[in-house]
Amino acid sequence: MAAKGASVAPGDGTGALSEAEAANELMRLAKAIARADRLYHAEDAPEIPDVEYDALVRRNAELEAAFPHLVRADSPNAKVGHEVAASPLSKVPHAVRMFSLDNAFSQEEVAEFIARARRFLALPEDEAIAFTAEDKIDGLSCSLRYENGALVLAATRGDGLVGENVTPNVAHIPDIPQQLAGDVPALFEVRGEVYMEKQAFAAHNARLIDEARAVASGAEQAFHEASVRQFATPRNFAAGSLRQKDASITAARPLRFLAHGWGTASELPAESQRAMMQRIADWGFRVSPDLTLAGTLEEMLAAYRAIQEKRSGLPYEIDGVVYKIDRLDWQARLGFVGKAPRWALAHKFPAERAETVLESIAIQVGRTGKLTPVGRLAPVLVGGVTVVNVTLHNRDEIARLGVRPGDRVLIQRAGDVIPQVVENLTREQHRAPYAFPAQCPECGSEAVAEEGEVDVRCTGGLVCPAQRTERLKHFVSRAALDIAGLGEKRIEQFFAAGWLESPADIFRLHRRRAEILALKGWQDKSVDNLLVSIEAKRRPDAARLLFGLGIRHVGAVTARDLLRHLHLLPALRSLAEMARAEDEATASDALAELTSIDGVGPVVVEALGDFFHEAHNRAVWDDLLSEVDPPHFVVETKASPVAGQTIVFTGKLETMSRDEAKAQAERLGARAATTVSAKTQLVVAGPGAGSKLKKAAELDIPVIDEAGWAEIVRAAG
Repeated sequence: MAAKGASVAPGDGTGALSEAEAANELMRLAKAIARADRLYHAEDAPEIPDVEYDALVRRNAELEAAFPHLVRADSPNAKVGHEVAASPLSKVPHAVRMFSLDNAFSQEEVAEFIARARRFLALPEDEAIAFTAEDKIDGLSCSLRYENGALVLAATRGDGLVGENVTPNVAHIPDIPQQLAGDVPALFEVRGEVYMEKQAFAAHNARLIDEARAVASGAEQAFHEASVRQFATPRNFAAGSLRQKDASITAARPLRFLAHGWGTASELPAESQRAMMQRIADWGFRVSPDLTLAGTLEEMLAAYRAIQEKRSGLPYEIDGVVYKIDRLDWQARLGFVGKAPRWALAHKFPAERAETVLESIAIQVGRTGKLTPVGRLAPVLVGGVTVVNVTLHNRDEIARLGVRPGDRVLIQRAGDVIPQVVENLTREQHRAPYAFPAQCPECGSEAVAEEGEVDVRCTGGLVCPAQRTERLKHFVSRAALDIAGLGEKRIEQFFAAGWLESPADIFRLHRRRAEILALKGWQDKSVDNLLVSIEAKRRPDAARLLFGLGIRHVGAVTARDLLRHLHLLPALRSLAEMARAEDEATASDALAELTSIDGVGPVVVEALGDFFHEAHNRAVWDDLLSEVDPPHFVVETKASPVAGQTIVFTGKLETMSRDEAKAQAERLGARAATTVSAKTQLVVAGPGAGSKLKKAAELDIPVIDEAGWAEIVRAAG
């Protein structure tokens, strides 16, 4: 894990990644993943393939692991799917959340998955762990609720918490029984994938095209043929077919269902994953015919290779293999982290590659002034998806690849950043190298790379339109002030009109009501709704406001860490300015207090000092605080006896691992620390506790044993 202010080397080998760039990339990833989730889960109209989406999520997870203090409030790692969009289908909450799976792309990552589970469960090296392995169908997740064996509700995954009611629609899927056979629990939810077989998908599309040709000609025929291809993959077709208001349309589509797990249940009639899947099969469901048991890493990888070899001959699309710990009691102990279970992993198949021509290189200017080169490609089909753009990361990466417009390149849709250029196939041809611009394409200001950084940035600051508008967009974004009705297009519209130069100007828009109303697309109600939304943020959350200012190295989590300790924004400014005081004692005391805050290091302190050292930043700050009044910052915690407390676990824990105990504390709203201090409220001590137990006695801190902790956890539910 990288320390604050450290650099990490991205997996694509482009060089060290600065903390500032990590924050910027996390912002872009959150936005890209949120858009992909909405298009995939809510609209059944994905723009990018699953392998590219997986790579974006993977990159986000790697950056969050390397820079935990930069984790955003809107982190994709905490989300599953997407909230249900406006739909004629009714919304239904899931009794048990529908989670997604973490992904692995290498043997080493599978080995680490096993090792993590072993560490969490505190298992000795010689104790075997059995895993199930099965093919991962690329379909639409669906949950089926049975009461006394009768199907009463079917729902899509949605955002994991709320899905869409598709009960009438699944009645037309032959693999989904309306009444379960045999002895079944009083309440049981079967979960699995709705999909369309490849052959049925091709035949159905061909039939629709034939029908279009029979009723249309010329341009009209082309229109009809394009319309029937709106679902480019079997998964998209299955999703669109299931989510129909008219169930008769679903009935006309050849959908299938394969079960892979369960949700809420009044009882579990077996003690292992494999046995449970057999019971589900006995009740009348299809389960994976390739589901097998593996006791070692080698056996898991053998199952992976066997399924991969069969992939092309399978009747349905798959994109990997899913491993699950077989023992259900171990699954229960491992639980979930973020949006995924600790006891399961999706081992994805490798990337696909293709050759194409790099037609041009465009330069995009981001919120922090970074110049990002984007390659425009001659459209190429890679694994059934047309790719037209590729990121080239930075100036150094272009030089490493030696790419120039006109080069033939090899691209792939996997890895840390997708799609990516793997190789320049024509770099030996005699043409001048690409000249990275020395001026910002937006404002003409000088573009330079700071010492020790690979990224080139515009020096224009607030005079650069790209930076000003992007900073304002960031300020009103969901993770920052979250001002409803003031999206990107509105920011651009008001900026172009000359009404927005800084965040404080947002709170002066009420003076321009008549002018806004005169703009195209605005009516009395929409203007009033916007102004009401803005007024509602006159007393904003202080941490969100601080994050919204876009101070380098101050992400959403770091902003909360700072305000959790200091509570008020003026106190933060005062301490940051004191840390740069000429008086060494004053500066030292301020630096010590700031760096004592969890999640705050010298790089953050330096960034805060730099921000307040600039006169124009102080002017923006003062102007903003003249318009808003953030209340005293208080962190909300889960209701439990230890919520908000700092707990230290020491000694040997006999019924759980240290990681498991810390995870329990976090679920109860507490913070698990590693050292005993005056800030510690509780110590949980096992056999062999030494100096920490002595320190707790000196500070008169309550101490309980492992059984006492278990009782707190049990009582909290």
